[in-house]
Amino acid sequence: MDPSRPFTTRQAEQAGIGRGELRGPRFRQLVRGVHIAADATLDLGIWISAALLLLPPDAVVSHTTAMRLHGFDPPGRHGLEFSTNTRLRCRVPGVVLHRRKAPLRSIEVAGVRATGPERTFVDLAVRLNLPTLVALGDHLVHRGLTRIEELVWYAESHHTDGVRRSRRVLRLVREGAESPRETWLRLMLRFARLPEPEVNADIHDELGRFLARGDLVFRRWKVLVEYDGRHHAFDTTTWHRDLRRREQLEAEGWIVIVVTHEDLRLPATVPTRVYRALAARGYAGPAPVMSAEWRRWFTA
Repeated sequence: MDPSRPFTTRQAEQAGIGRGELRGPRFRQLVRGVHIAADATLDLGIWISAALLLLPPDAVVSHTTAMRLHGFDPPGRHGLEFSTNTRLRCRVPGVVLHRRKAPLRSIEVAGVRATGPERTFVDLAVRLNLPTLVALGDHLVHRGLTRIEELVWYAESHHTDGVRRSRRVLRLVREGAESPRETWLRLMLRFARLPEPEVNADIHDELGRFLARGDLVFRRWKVLVEYDGRHHAFDTTTWHRDLRRREQLEAEGWIVIVVTHEDLRLPATVPTRVYRALAARGYAGPAPVMSAEWRRWFTA
């Protein structure tokens, strides 16, 4: 028995560790009946392994916990979620166990069985708000865990909860989005009724020489919108390189709009800034409209 990994009280007894010793300083209890060494580092994998010791043998990681295993972890509190086909009643504190009628199909992720990216996306379609669900789809595609075509096929060929909303939302998923903030920014502009930009597209000068790769590119109007998550503030080399890159783009006639974390505190200003830049380049569409739904999604 490896005490740095979760183990049950019975496993401890088989290894010669009594209940009194389990209550001592060498160990800690994760959930009732499951323990670990007191100095062990606790992460998502540890908590999953602890819960699985108490769940039915066919239990697989699902819903928000599968989402996190697939590398997407949006802000907020997410408990542990699993799915099973068994009817056995099993209660574990802090764990939600979903009982499924149809046979469960799983893949191995980080050493445990979990629902695949397509099923995870559909399961969460009834739980996540639209921008977060689109960001999940963008993430799964960007990480190479699935393709848009596979997500669409799954939603159209299955009849589980969430497929109807999935079919609608998948129209907004794009290849190339590299972060949830990029997706959020793209949708912020899209739902303010501005034109849709290219995502992480290459920009060249008139002679075909590469200038930059931009986050959100409005090529027709030569407007580039980029999200800066403030990580460059502590990296002077990257900061100087970005300044030179911006100078080159502006010299070629591009307007570069940089959206920072602080800008998102007043989100309605972002579509307005982009609209003004587009209008300065001949865009004749309407001014942005921030509806009540827009404000509910993007004002946070």
